[in-house]
Amino acid sequence: MKSEILSALRSANEYVSGQELCEKLGVSRTAVWKGVQKLKEEGYTIKAVPNKGYCLMESPDVLNEQELKNFLQTAWIGKRVVYYEVTDSTNIQAKCLAEEGALHGTLVVAGRQEAGKGRRGRSWESPEKDGIFMTVLLRPDFEPQKASMLTIIAALAVTKALRTMFELSAEIKWPNDIILKNKKVCGILTELSTEIDAINYVVVGIGINVSNRKFEEEVALTATSIVIESGKQVHRAKLIDAVWRQFEYYYERFCAEKNLSGFIEEYNGFLVNKDKQVRILDPQNPFAGVARGINETGELIVETEDGIRPVSSGEVSVRGIYGYV
Repeated sequence: MKSEILSALRSANEYVSGQELCEKLGVSRTAVWKGVQKLKEEGYTIKAVPNKGYCLMESPDVLNEQELKNFLQTAWIGKRVVYYEVTDSTNIQAKCLAEEGALHGTLVVAGRQEAGKGRRGRSWESPEKDGIFMTVLLRPDFEPQKASMLTIIAALAVTKALRTMFELSAEIKWPNDIILKNKKVCGILTELSTEIDAINYVVVGIGINVSNRKFEEEVALTATSIVIESGKQVHRAKLIDAVWRQFEYYYERFCAEKNLSGFIEEYNGFLVNKDKQVRILDPQNPFAGVARGINETGELIVETEDGIRPVSSGEVSVRGIYGYV
């Protein structure tokens, strides 16, 4: 009942009479009144005026399947939304759905993760109501070796969304972190299932620190949130919509061009590593140099004393970022 009333109020965008709601939903005036009261208890601001009816004035930062469906204005991502109040990891759930035959563009979102993952098996702090934890399932028709470039696409999408919505100077730390004022606000994890020469599916997971006011001691020096840096309250469903609309734009261009040549200039403009001293923490052969940006396959181009070296794997520690000085 609550979701139906909320949907009716949103679609009207003005006052809706109690009688109109009764007729539309096939319930009594008392049932409508009770539904409105429950919505108010959840934080929705609904104005009631005699002889005019009800009007939705403001929505709280609530995440659930209905709220996501109401705010998603994407073309194909999120046509199926799977929402969990609590789950182990949205990437894990997306992979399970993929194995069951879920369609391209299926979106998995969680209110809280108990086993959030970062690169190289690291955990991702996932407190309830403070962050965005989401994964999109993709079934691309390009070669498996191109799948890692989707991390680049996702990084561009998050960066543009943060810059557009909050006027924050979001930057990218190659390959998968989004940075605000030299601290991490977002991590991206791309995983895939392949056969010899074909992709079964790819899942792209994005975790964003949204409303966190403080962090655990071990990450407090390297992590931040949108609220800390902007001072603005964030409506998570709106931000989720903004990220995936940007992702659709970049993804469709990438699928048409089959490489990152059309994104290099924009990406390098956001790259916090650009023209900075970096150290490549390759267990077999660590080395240092100056990052000069990415190439059309998403490799980081590093200028060393011995010449130019493209980096496709390994971790990059950047001077002045994450404690590397």
